[in-house]
Amino acid sequence: MRLWLIWLGCYTLFLWVLRRKMWAGPARYLRSPLSRSVYVNMMGSHSHPAPGATENHQWYVCNTEQLSESLQPIFVQSYLDQGTQIFLNNSIEKSGWLFIQLYHSFVSSIFSLFMSRTSINGLLGRGSMFVFSPEQFQRLLKINPEWKSHRLLDLGAGDGEVTKVMSPHFEEIYATELSETMIWQLQKKKYRVLGINEWQNTGFQYDVISCLNLLDRCDQPLTVLKDIRSVLEPTRGRVILALVLPFHPYVENGGKWEKPSEVLEIKGHTWEEQVNSLPEVFSKAGFAIEAFTRLPYLCEGDMYNDYYVLDDAVFVLKPV
Repeated sequence: MRLWLIWLGCYTLFLWVLRRKMWAGPARYLRSPLSRSVYVNMMGSHSHPAPGATENHQWYVCNTEQLSESLQPIFVQSYLDQGTQIFLNNSIEKSGWLFIQLYHSFVSSIFSLFMSRTSINGLLGRGSMFVFSPEQFQRLLKINPEWKSHRLLDLGAGDGEVTKVMSPHFEEIYATELSETMIWQLQKKKYRVLGINEWQNTGFQYDVISCLNLLDRCDQPLTVLKDIRSVLEPTRGRVILALVLPFHPYVENGGKWEKPSEVLEIKGHTWEEQVNSLPEVFSKAGFAIEAFTRLPYLCEGDMYNDYYVLDDAVFVLKPV
């Protein structure tokens, strides 16, 4: 407690000095992102406008002429919708909570000595991800809002916020997660958490399995795909799979980042080129692409950025 009070006092003094020196100067002359963030918050002008329409449009653009002939007719064009805009607005608002962001930064700097960033986020309840809205999920799966099925398995579910988008359509919801603090977040949401080596051996099958932005962070991605195939309901079962493209796989091991032991043969440089190479990758695990779209993979921001965004390719896979 004493350490926290000392730290808070130092930051308060820093803010006061900064206010005295920079009141009349424009924030753009502050080179440090932290100083610039603090200054803008002090001036009360951290009310960022919503992201521009041009920028948002680029998140969803696919040059279908560069897709293979087999993929062109199954591409689903997505757009910025209300659910996505709500997430963006909430992220922008949270990034302006100066003292909460300073507290998160302080806690992260201490806990990062012995905890992963994912576990720290789970502890603080921050850094939620956004892959798709309920409407985008329904459109991709070609289902209506009332559609129901039996079992959902969400692999690498994080804090369960994306699971929450899919959960209204299922009677039973299962999830896996490595981080203990994220498991705690999932259990608070009443999801059934299975062990990393348990979900393949439950003795029952799943109607939908989601594997969202997981394959580029696991050591044996092809094995994971084959395990998914073995426990998926063989006729009506579907997989929702998201990949960040360009594909850059690496695995966290004891605080170090290493190459995975299994390599997915994803070729090309552009989003469209890499998508073209994926049917062959999926076929090796017993899947065919039924539909796919381009979506932004969003993460809540901090004092430096309102939000973070990567390019996702989101697929619906069917067993063959």
